[in-house]
Amino acid sequence: MRILLFAAVILAVVAALYLFSISPRRSRLREMRKFRATKFAHRGYHCAAKRIPENSLAAFQAALDCRYGIELDVHLTKDGQVAVFHDDTLERVCGVPGSVESHTYNELKKLFLLHTTERIPLLADVLSCVNGKVPLLIELKLPGRSLKLCEKTYELLKNYKGPCLIQSFNTLGLRWFRLHAPHILRGQLSSNLTADDDTAPYILRFFVKHMLSNFLGRPDFISYKLKDLPEPGVWLCRVLFRTPVAVWTLNSEHAMRRGMAGYEMQIFEKESEFY
Repeated sequence: MRILLFAAVILAVVAALYLFSISPRRSRLREMRKFRATKFAHRGYHCAAKRIPENSLAAFQAALDCRYGIELDVHLTKDGQVAVFHDDTLERVCGVPGSVESHTYNELKKLFLLHTTERIPLLADVLSCVNGKVPLLIELKLPGRSLKLCEKTYELLKNYKGPCLIQSFNTLGLRWFRLHAPHILRGQLSSNLTADDDTAPYILRFFVKHMLSNFLGRPDFISYKLKDLPEPGVWLCRVLFRTPVAVWTLNSEHAMRRGMAGYEMQIFEKESEFY
């Protein structure tokens, strides 16, 4: 009998610790409602056939024209500028070696995106262009230990009046906003990281994959790769805590239907024939 009681106590403690670990912030659920059913154009409404490259001012203007929300990515340049760019390196998009972090913005603005006349914009340029017309979903790219990007991004968002969310795979970035800018809504990005990614220690990828790092960032929403769902931690956050979930990247009509039917926000791309 004592053994059963001890086992029950242990199970209760483990369950309590688990729920504590995955718990999101719930105090901003009302504010998150205005983003429900928002469709975010992934890296802007880009289109190779129309020579509109991803994460370009042209792609963001195209999203504005269609009244879509805008998802974009930011890096910190060598001279402390917040630049809008996705990849860890410049090779694929700009055809040169190195990273955003290893270049000054004066160097980066001389490069062209995907053989077009479009250049790497600053987040400040995008904020001026969007000017609150549609919601923004800003992904923080934090390849190293420095969280300076969080500080610089917040400096730009302080006076921005439009609807805006931040998200990151790096939970420490969310924790920075939790501590220094708690009024900004934040989301935990994740996917099947233990299978898809080997750039971080396995234990960190395991925690983020299963929402076990939520106790650090206390996200207001979860942003998860659609093909890797369902996932138990995400399911529990939605059911127990009513946490909104954004799904990515929806690039077919079937994926869009599934994303709209089962989740609160959709991050999508469309092929050129849909433009």
